[in-house]
Amino acid sequence: MSQRTALRLVISGRVHGVGFRHHLLRTAQAAGLDGWCRNRYDGTVEAVLAGPPAKVDLVLAWCRHGPAHADVTDVTVERDVPDPGADGFHIK
Repeated sequence: MSQRTALRLVISGRVHGVGFRHHLLRTAQAAGLDGWCRNRYDGTVEAVLAGPPAKVDLVLAWCRHGPAHADVTDVTVERDVPDPGADGFHIK
């Protein structure tokens, strides 16, 4: 079995109302990652990314800027989180 890693992200800034989750969905699916993303009541987006480390790092790098109308000010990364399993990537 190939190596996998899982990260939990909390993305801050102007990330609601700019299509962040839908762009992240497409980006993560294109990379073949598993996990999920959701808006949080505090105005942040939370996500869990799981898959090959290089692909996870690629999507993490995308999250640091997001789609065109987003203004990402911070990405908090928690490493070594439980792997959500091979169920694809979806919006909660």
